[in-house]
Amino acid sequence: MSRWAPDAALRLERAAVDLFTEQGYAGTSVPQIATRAGLTTRTFFRHFPDKRDVLFLRERELPADVAALVAGAPAFLSPLALVMHGFEAVATGLFEGRREDLLIRRAIIGSDQGLRERGLLKNVLLGDVIGEALERRHGVDGDEARMVARYAVTVFELALTDWLTSEGASLVDVLHSTAYRMVRLVRPARQDE
Repeated sequence: MSRWAPDAALRLERAAVDLFTEQGYAGTSVPQIATRAGLTTRTFFRHFPDKRDVLFLRERELPADVAALVAGAPAFLSPLALVMHGFEAVATGLFEGRREDLLIRRAIIGSDQGLRERGLLKNVLLGDVIGEALERRHGVDGDEARMVARYAVTVFELALTDWLTSEGASLVDVLHSTAYRMVRLVRPARQDE
C-alpha cells in the first residue's frame, strides 16, 4: 500500500461511496474503505475523523467558499442578493455536472440517522459562516444577518433537492426559481387580494 498518495482523500471517498452503495453504510468499516482504496487505515484517519465525514469531503470548503464570495460581492446588493450571489457561483463550480454522484450520496445519507444529522449540522454551520460574513463585511445587523443566512441556506437546500429530482434545468436556474417562489410565499398579502 502506498505510503504517500496525493489523491488519497479522493480515493478514500470513492471507495467509501462504492462500499456504502454495495453493502450499506452500517455494514462498511473504515478498514474496508482503506483496503478498497489501496491505502492504510491510518491514512484514512489522516483525512477524516470518522467514516461519516468521508461523504462530506467535497462540501468541506463550502462554508469558506460561500463566505468569501459573499464578502467579495458588490456592496450595493441586498443582504439576500449577496448570499445568493455566493450560492450561484458555488452551484456552478461545485455542483453542476455531479448530479448522479450527488443522488448516490443523498441516498446513502438518507439511509442513516447519524448521516442525516451530520448533513443538518453542516447546513447550520454554513448559515453561521454566511451570517458572520454578512455582518463583518457588509455591516448587516447580527440578527438580520443570521436570519438572511439561514433563509438562504434553506432556499439552496430546497433548490438542490429539486434540481436532483428534476431533469434539464441548471442548478442556478432552479436556485433562482426556488428563491422567487420563497419570496412570493413570505411576501405579506395585499389587502385587495
